[in-house]
Amino acid sequence: MMTGIGWGMGVGGWLWMTLAVILVVAVVWIVVAAIADRGRPAADDPARILKARFARGEISQAEYEQARRLLGI
Repeated sequence: MMTGIGWGMGVGGWLWMTLAVILVVAVVWIVVAAIADRGRPAADDPARILKARFARGEISQAEYEQARRLLGI
């Protein structure tokens, strides 16, 4: 006979349901983050920044070469 306590779902059922919701939210978050990163240009790439500064004349050739060696580019 059912007593009405728990409405047919024990503690384990609620635990698994909660874990499933957390898993779905995590997967959606990862997918959205991957799509957002794909559309963003790599403006923070050290090599691009260094080349742009050299092209604008902000640094000399010696400074450019020294920075390349330090960065391992």
